[in-house]
Amino acid sequence: MPCPRPGNQPIFLGVVGDSAAGKSTLTGGIADILGRDRVAVLQADDYHRHSRAERRQLGLTPLAPQSNHLDILEQHLCLMRRGQPVLKPVYDHTSGTLRPPERLEAKPFVIVEGLLAYHSRGMRDCFDVKVFVEPDETLRTSWKLARDCAQRGYSLVEAKDSLARRAADSAAHIQPQRSFADIVVRFTPAAEDENHLNARHLLRPTLAHPDLGPVLDAGGKGGFHLALARDSDGKPVDMLDISGRIEPRRAKAVEDLLWSLIPEASHLRAPLGRFTDTAGQDSTSHSLALSQLLITYHLVKAATGLAPAHP
Repeated sequence: MPCPRPGNQPIFLGVVGDSAAGKSTLTGGIADILGRDRVAVLQADDYHRHSRAERRQLGLTPLAPQSNHLDILEQHLCLMRRGQPVLKPVYDHTSGTLRPPERLEAKPFVIVEGLLAYHSRGMRDCFDVKVFVEPDETLRTSWKLARDCAQRGYSLVEAKDSLARRAADSAAHIQPQRSFADIVVRFTPAAEDENHLNARHLLRPTLAHPDLGPVLDAGGKGGFHLALARDSDGKPVDMLDISGRIEPRRAKAVEDLLWSLIPEASHLRAPLGRFTDTAGQDSTSHSLALSQLLITYHLVKAATGLAPAHP
């Protein structure tokens, strides 16, 4: 059943996507804009039911619903929506083990990221803004292999085997959640350089999106493009393309205009668009920065009561 939220309680953002889709990178910039002291981040992966070793013995992947305590996750989302703290489980990605639980306090904004946060109606009803991240699959594969080998103790062979074993569960359980998102964000490598990211936003009418006319003008030819299109399910959507090759001067002009749309947060001029490239180097992407600002717009408007509720 729906989770009621009393007035002045947290605004919830959901960011769902497959493993290594860029969820944490996207939400990190959003948290910086809102102010880290005003944001609670709940990792849905912490609700894994088994350790990595146990999953191997059972022949399960973490993408399968039965591999996760989704009933507890739903309860915790409802509690935090009412402004209450939770004692949440902790999954250590480095070792693949379950750690002692930790207390998480609700804050003005709650960001929930993970694999299965839209799996049930009860969970979906907790969110004010729902985002699904689906990068180009070749790009996601390179990100996952680099991350798992550098940060999670996998050999290259083990990382590739993990990808292959997850494919069926991804199609069965992760991809169907895409249909529940208000915004679908797809990153693709710009021509001849995968460290310059093009971003495509599918903007569904479940949210009142900002007037992007002035933003499109500031983006200049080739920097921004907005068109009416049809999603893979045949339903009409607005499709916003942000070029990874947008000139820095134009990107700055667009960024300034987007900041002007959320004056409530304009004092938090955090550096945006930061990510780690496939070589492990710190990089900056204008399209990522602008994506972070566009999503933040909806959270700020929801907090001020200016955004309409979901139909």
